[in-house]
Amino acid sequence: MSATLDLALDLLGRNSVTPEDAGCQELMISRLEPLGFKIERMRFGEVDNFYARRGDTGPLLVFAGHTDVVPTGPLAQWHTPPFEPTIKDGMLYARGAADMKTSLAAFITAIEAFVDQHPDHPGSIGLLITSDEEGVAVNGTVKVVEALKARNERIDYCIVGEPTSSKVVGDMIKNGRRGSLSGKLIVKGIQGHIAYPQLVKNPIHMVAPAIKDMVDTVWDAGNDYFPPTSWQISNINGGTGATNVVPGEVEILFNFRFSTASTAESLQQRVHAILDSHDLDYNLTWELSGKPFLTPEGSLVSAISGAIEQAFGVKPELSTSGGTSDGRFIADIAAQVVEFGPLNATIHKINECVAVADIEPLQHAYKLTLEALLT
Repeated sequence: MSATLDLALDLLGRNSVTPEDAGCQELMISRLEPLGFKIERMRFGEVDNFYARRGDTGPLLVFAGHTDVVPTGPLAQWHTPPFEPTIKDGMLYARGAADMKTSLAAFITAIEAFVDQHPDHPGSIGLLITSDEEGVAVNGTVKVVEALKARNERIDYCIVGEPTSSKVVGDMIKNGRRGSLSGKLIVKGIQGHIAYPQLVKNPIHMVAPAIKDMVDTVWDAGNDYFPPTSWQISNINGGTGATNVVPGEVEILFNFRFSTASTAESLQQRVHAILDSHDLDYNLTWELSGKPFLTPEGSLVSAISGAIEQAFGVKPELSTSGGTSDGRFIADIAAQVVEFGPLNATIHKINECVAVADIEPLQHAYKLTLEALLT
């Protein structure tokens, strides 16, 4: 039993299905306060968050993560109870093992070991922890970031403990993420009997050429870190259910996953231009879930890459693939943001797990990164 494994078991035994925290944050706080961290509990709505900081000078290195987990799914399909962490054949099974309570435990024990060896280290260490990452993500990290921004508190380096590794732990760091921009398009026509086409306006037919134009559009070419921006329709709904009625309107839901080569504003303008060119009667509402962010190779990427090579013997690849994370919010006040954590092969799945042998090296990688940036 290592200190990191012991703490991970305690965290994993708590049923913290989003947005519940189930005492995970208080457990973490109880380990941080003796180290001299100033704790700010930030509850928004039904969501528990906390921000902790040790030191009042720069640079500031923040570890960020979430205590909430996704629902378990059918309990009968789990080999062992999801909130009774179990070690079997060298694997630690529990909901949240990979995403991301093992990282949280490694954060804490890495900081404890670092402070023990460097009690008067320069700069500051911080933690930003939420219980609203796996849910709607409206009262979690985004609200904490807003509060920090309002008082002009900036972060120099941020490490988000998301499970980024693909085949072996340490093979991938996320140094950015694409933005997510969704649209709800309603195109209006004239409903009527399908046998009298002269009396109707079929909105599905009317919008079809515009859809083709958007499918054919090259929104951007991407860049050295991102693939080209992607536009995809997720849902189309139109019609009364009868085969002899032309619908009065059609609703289309679509999404952009976009790179730093585009902005949300530029994509919105181009979509409106295409729709307007087809003389459509439409209504379009937008939802920006997150802007893209990118941390090019620099001090943080260099520090954590070197730490991973020492801890795991693996040279990590930089990647911006995958969905969104809370890094999209933190990037608003952080100069450099990366994500690094365990294997992502079992996240959100039945029998989620991590290898016990990977836990202590994960702690070591975080500690080595602290040493590289704050000594």
